[in-house]
Amino acid sequence: MSMFCFQCQETAGGKGCTVRGVCGKTEDVAHLQDLLIYTLKGIAEIVVKGKLDVSSLGSTNYEVLNSLFMTITNANFDAASIKNQIMRMIAIRNELRKSVSSEGLHDAATFPIFSADSLSEKSTTVGVLRTENEDVRSLREMITYGLKGMAAYTEHANNIGKEDLSIDAFIYEALAATLDDSLTADDLVALTLRTGEYGVKAMALLDEANTSRFGNPEITKVDIGVRKNPAILISGHDLTDLEQLLEQTKGTGVDVYTHSEMLPAHYYPAFRNYENFAGNYGNAWWKQLDEFVSFHGPILFTTNCIVPPRSEEVRGRIFTTGSTGYPGCKHIEADENGKKDFSEIIALAKALPAPEEIETGSIVGGFAHNQVLALADKIVAAVRSGAIRKFVVMAGCDGRMRSREYYTEFAKKLPKDTVILTAGCAKYRYNKLGLGDIGGIPRVLDAGQCNDSYSLAVIALKLKEVFGLDDVNQLPIVYNIAWYEQKAVIVLLSLLYLGIKNIHLGPTLPGFLSPNAANVLVEKFGIAGIGTVDNDIDLLINN
Repeated sequence: MSMFCFQCQETAGGKGCTVRGVCGKTEDVAHLQDLLIYTLKGIAEIVVKGKLDVSSLGSTNYEVLNSLFMTITNANFDAASIKNQIMRMIAIRNELRKSVSSEGLHDAATFPIFSADSLSEKSTTVGVLRTENEDVRSLREMITYGLKGMAAYTEHANNIGKEDLSIDAFIYEALAATLDDSLTADDLVALTLRTGEYGVKAMALLDEANTSRFGNPEITKVDIGVRKNPAILISGHDLTDLEQLLEQTKGTGVDVYTHSEMLPAHYYPAFRNYENFAGNYGNAWWKQLDEFVSFHGPILFTTNCIVPPRSEEVRGRIFTTGSTGYPGCKHIEADENGKKDFSEIIALAKALPAPEEIETGSIVGGFAHNQVLALADKIVAAVRSGAIRKFVVMAGCDGRMRSREYYTEFAKKLPKDTVILTAGCAKYRYNKLGLGDIGGIPRVLDAGQCNDSYSLAVIALKLKEVFGLDDVNQLPIVYNIAWYEQKAVIVLLSLLYLGIKNIHLGPTLPGFLSPNAANVLVEKFGIAGIGTVDNDIDLLINN
């Protein structure tokens, strides 16, 4: 069977990639990712039916998180590393099965693999389309994609030493449920909302992990120009990788710049102690094809989003770690203590030219919940005086589609008495427009990475309390969110769980939503797509 994947916003024709992923993944990689997910579901069934104690599973919990993370869009294109992970998870699965009865277990928990050929053959039979009922398929996939996003955030928290076993237990429960043919569409809708509930827990856990280790984000001006030193560019989301890289480059004459979703690292006080932490280079993830060329130095991917490089020269400067991988790129593993040796990257940086300047100036961020709540009196006064009419949440992802210019135009045309609340790489569509401020409050408040959408929810709930409202939807806050991959899915499900309604989602609605599943979101939560900029501003702001 040919590949089928519709987990990202850019999926071919808004329906599904069937030959090669728009993201760049090959058919064999797509099949292998399907088999890895299928294997995880088998493990989950063993854990659930066997009533195994999640606290006793040790590293298995982490390996499940990492496996889910590996299948996120633009994270891992390396067939060999995915095969190795499948075999690792099959070995774990088979060991766990020894402690439970095999009677009645799903094929995902029992299928044998005898050779590389049998692995490849099996991988072509376990894809998305194996679920025939369109609505059940849609809901199962939405849950699975939410779990992928949840796993990403939970893994980052684990890397800092924070763990919540209830999240791991839910991941097993939900994965196993996607194998259960007795569950109705209504059952799966309920499970989808519970996925949002645990998404909130995962983001809260990561927030606690990041802030306890690196301090609460503060208002920070980030340089977007360059220095004259050789440098390393770090992309992705994992702050522990950044911390280790900064420690190892300290005093070497090598600077470190952030790219895309690593920009918010500059907002954490702990990283200001590093003189070689230079600034942010470039823009959203998809512009790396040009920006990596002009950077000249090595690039470290800590998470997604990798775009297949155009040249061997750039490929030779790319390093991966964690869940990421790309054929021909050096992968850096952690030792048993979680330490990573970045000496090869540092040596390469010293041998290459300094970055070429592509921009000058600075951008301001650091408006996570602790910082915004410190300004609460000022914000409330601005709302009550009419200086701020509405807040517009424009969090989420950026992407390559020309239709995403909508978000830049929307930001430009917003009335000057509105403030944008953002998180994620969607901000690159408008964070350099110079939209000014309202009484000293910037009109673009950047909370940080996609996981920091949690901060936006915390801010909304606190404002509800301050204004003495019964319902968060009574606040002068509207939602116009862009999505791309599965971390955005868990953010959306989390917002729905928190009771936030009438979210506008674009630039297209998910291809994995069946008409009936889409109708549930529309009727129950008021989810809507985007229209024209002028019409949407009239609808969201002027009403």
